[in-house]
Amino acid sequence: MSRVQELVGKTYHVRTFGCQMNLHDSERVAGLLDDCGCIQVEDSAEADIVVFMTCSVREKADTHLYGEASNLVRLPDAPDGRRVVAIGGCIAQRDGEALKKKIPNVDVVFGTSALASLPGLLVKAFDEKDGKSVFVDTVEEGRGFSTELPSHREQQFHAWVPIMTGCNNFCTYCIVPYVRGREKSRVFERIVDECDRLVSDGVREITLLGQNVNSYGRDLYGELRFAELLRAVGKTGVERIRFTSSNPKDLSPEIIAAMAETPNVMPHLHLAVQSGSTRVLKAMNRSYTREKYIDLAKRIKSVIPGIALSTDIIVGFPGETEEDFQQTLSLVSEVGFSSAYTFIYSKRPGTPAAKIEDDTPREVVQDRFDRLAKLVEDLAHEANQVDLDTTVTSLVEGTSKKDGSVLVGHSPKNQTVLFDLPVGAAASDYIGKMCDVHVDVAKTWYLRGKLVGDPR
Repeated sequence: MSRVQELVGKTYHVRTFGCQMNLHDSERVAGLLDDCGCIQVEDSAEADIVVFMTCSVREKADTHLYGEASNLVRLPDAPDGRRVVAIGGCIAQRDGEALKKKIPNVDVVFGTSALASLPGLLVKAFDEKDGKSVFVDTVEEGRGFSTELPSHREQQFHAWVPIMTGCNNFCTYCIVPYVRGREKSRVFERIVDECDRLVSDGVREITLLGQNVNSYGRDLYGELRFAELLRAVGKTGVERIRFTSSNPKDLSPEIIAAMAETPNVMPHLHLAVQSGSTRVLKAMNRSYTREKYIDLAKRIKSVIPGIALSTDIIVGFPGETEEDFQQTLSLVSEVGFSSAYTFIYSKRPGTPAAKIEDDTPREVVQDRFDRLAKLVEDLAHEANQVDLDTTVTSLVEGTSKKDGSVLVGHSPKNQTVLFDLPVGAAASDYIGKMCDVHVDVAKTWYLRGKLVGDPR
């Protein structure tokens, strides 16, 4: 009998930091533990096993992890007596056994390719009575895709579907190629088969995942096949298709055409620009210029009228001048993003950019960040006005954390949509359903309106 049977009845809690790939990995971890007979709980204080799935892209993620993991020692004893703390994901892959020095109460460390080894590592950790040892697996080679593992999906109507892992771009600020490895594409037919099964299982929205989905297939087939994949997934009949992340350098005319011609691909594209300065882009090793990005955005909007473009922008990259920053502001204005994730540069040990000396005062960088944030807010508010007094379709995901009588979902353009739960109705009758909402209010970060017709 496998020793993982010893985990039957133990409670577990998974805490996720970072990107959508980490969210997918967390669902696979939960699926594995479910298969071992473990029971998921909402509070770490009630858990025998606490799993942190981590991101190492920004320093803040490290800080959150160290704080939350250390706080576990203050909790009451676990239901089964001993609480095992496991850390997975990118920080685990990066630091390995060295995490024990930073987080003394960690028992298990498993890397980005080692999800399947978690149950066995947990059994060893529970055998260790004094908690002084740490059980580690960060081996990358010879591992299959985590998609082959069981899954405990957070939402039954939505699924993350990784199509590839790793990255070959080596942007100078980014740690991802060092913790996720080189690009590795999944077999085309297996992806489509998985999407077929998900649709049969009632999934209405699929998000295709990869560090750079546009380069899908290059390593496996010697050619880019993402446009073909979009069309094939579209034929499964899933109602909504989204994907992330896209690198501008690989967003081909074929992909844009496939987006336009596949009706279930949503009219929203997240296309990270990072900077509006060609000089800074070159220092970042982004492989495109300011002019090429602007031209690409114009071509996308001409082929797919009404599409919402969102982006990522780093402020304060080493050596960034006020002139560089002004070019970022002007690019943001010219492209007209519907939303943007803005970040102050975070030095990541082991990346080329971490070696670049920079004496720009912190207050200068903060002032630039604040100016950019204000511009992004203004543009987001302006973009949402287009949908005022129109009817949008929302896939309802749940209720508002502030008010259980307000339902929350997302539009095709990925806008947050709010509307009141009809009097006497149950939220469960709407969650996972498509609802038409007449937009009465268009704010910066959400649309709000009234339900039109019945959910479907």
